[in-house]
Amino acid sequence: MNIEEFRVYCLSKKGVTETFPFDEHTLVFKVMGKMFALSGLERVPSQVNLKCDPERSVTLREQYDGTILPGYHMSKLHWNTLMLAELPPKLILELIDHSYDLVVAKFTKKLRLEFDALT
Repeated sequence: MNIEEFRVYCLSKKGVTETFPFDEHTLVFKVMGKMFALSGLERVPSQVNLKCDPERSVTLREQYDGTILPGYHMSKLHWNTLMLAELPPKLILELIDHSYDLVVAKFTKKLRLEFDALT
């Protein structure tokens, strides 16, 4: 998977926007204003950071040693860095969904109502 395919998939999800809040090189994807994915566009090979359940993070890092790492410049407990070109696209899509779902699950009641009202 390349960064453009990653971008298109993230943007296809309900309530998602893309921004550059940190600098012109760090693309951030948010659902209802809450970050669930980001990528340093200048990084070669392409890498992305995704939120992940802490227990699952450990398992993934062991299973995909060197291609799924503790989150670069993020909480090592809750974020992973994925090497896009070296992982199966199906796994990447699953991990994007997982990150997105973790963030949506933590919405406040008000934010949940706004999210649910989106078409």
